Amino acid sequence: MPLDYFTLTRQRKQHPAWRLLLADHAPLIASFLQHAFIGPNERILSNTELASRLEDMLFSLREALGDDAFPKSAARYLDDWAGDEKGWLRKFYPPGLDEAHFDLTPAAEKAIAWLDSLGGRSFVGTESRLLTVFELLQGMIEGAESDPTARIEELEKRKEAIDDEIARIRDGNLKVLDETALKDRFQQLGATAHELLTDFREVEQNFRELDRGVRERIALWEGGKGELLRDIFGEHDAIIDSDQGRSFRAFWDFLMSPSRQEELTKLLEKALALPPIKALNPDRRLKRIHYDWLEAGEQTQRTVARLSQQLRRYLDDQAWLENRRIMEVLHQIETRALAIRDKAPSDAFMRIDNPGARISLPMERPLYRPPFKPSIDDHIELAEDDGLDADALFEQTYVDKARLAAYIRQALQLQPQIGLPTLLEAHPLEQGLAELLTWLSLASGDDNALFDDSRRDQVTWTSADGARRSAGIPRIIFNR
Repeated sequence: MPLDYFTLTRQRKQHPAWRLLLADHAPLIASFLQHAFIGPNERILSNTELASRLEDMLFSLREALGDDAFPKSAARYLDDWAGDEKGWLRKFYPPGLDEAHFDLTPAAEKAIAWLDSLGGRSFVGTESRLLTVFELLQGMIEGAESDPTARIEELEKRKEAIDDEIARIRDGNLKVLDETALKDRFQQLGATAHELLTDFREVEQNFRELDRGVRERIALWEGGKGELLRDIFGEHDAIIDSDQGRSFRAFWDFLMSPSRQEELTKLLEKALALPPIKALNPDRRLKRIHYDWLEAGEQTQRTVARLSQQLRRYLDDQAWLENRRIMEVLHQIETRALAIRDKAPSDAFMRIDNPGARISLPMERPLYRPPFKPSIDDHIELAEDDGLDADALFEQTYVDKARLAAYIRQALQLQPQIGLPTLLEAHPLEQGLAELLTWLSLASGDDNALFDDSRRDQVTWTSADGARRSAGIPRIIFNR
């Protein structure tokens, strides 16, 4: 955006973030939104809960500043902040609920983040950001290199550097990061983690604007549904295939991996346990920041799902209207036919555009072929039953489905989600393929289970005869 005088003047009047900074009660608004949404990382709050929190803050402020400090009620303030002329809160009704809910808008979050950046920091790290720049540049150059020889040479250099470092460690020359370097990197980690949560709201806002545009277009559309769907799907694909959409999809696929989640959990626990990091009194929410990312990403995915539901509802309505129109046309034809039954017109009664006869010649039809009559021998020879073993009829495999379901419930008590390979590591397959099919049956009947057909997992077990078996299955994640 060019920062010329006229552009900034227009932004000053129209942008909600700038209007928040110019508001009369900007300190109240920013502090309350920070305390209610950004601080605890709340995505959606009901009208009752949010009004109760604001009423508590107004009560404490009126005691300190006087009863005339903030004359409006909490409900009126919330409705005012959610109005189109303010745009700091989004007021909506979730599906199936009759109580209004509120969410923070990306513009208000940007204004609060800028206010937060005004405060001085006791420690300003620069080394970690410089290293990040170098790592990003190296990743870009290596990822864009199409010459196999150059790629191999670069990997050989990295391998040589790793071998040299291993040799130095074996010689007793072990270098560790000092406290300053650890604080620098942790500060960069915290800033990036919170910026990701802010980006989720902006991505969700883009999909929500697309959904609103679709609803408005459907309400005013008078043409054919094919043309409307082509335009809508074109805009939807444009967002999905944009740089922002592809980056979000790659981030979501990476985060949905159970192994990545477990690895990230272990890394965060180890980092927060370091003495220099403990001395900083870090935010405890950083320990579960990846779960906050999942919650924010699921909210974005639900916004996309609502867009699909709106299109489905439009198609159902159009089909009903078209069927009704067909019945009206048929009724009109019957009514007019009965009206002229006794007085047939002398001239042409009906005209058919582009008439044509469909001719089927007799010689083009296949000749009759009598069915083949098989010869069946109805003589049954009775065998001696001395050598028959009837126990084989009762040696059937039975898999205890309740036992496997109990394993899932026990695992979800300790964590919000778990993948099927992780479950099988704790509870290996004892009955082979039959038990694996039972796991798949439990997942298909669970509404909270997620099937990711784009990713495959390999499951192995040992059969009764001692052979090693394996099967490829789609990625399955059980959720709480």
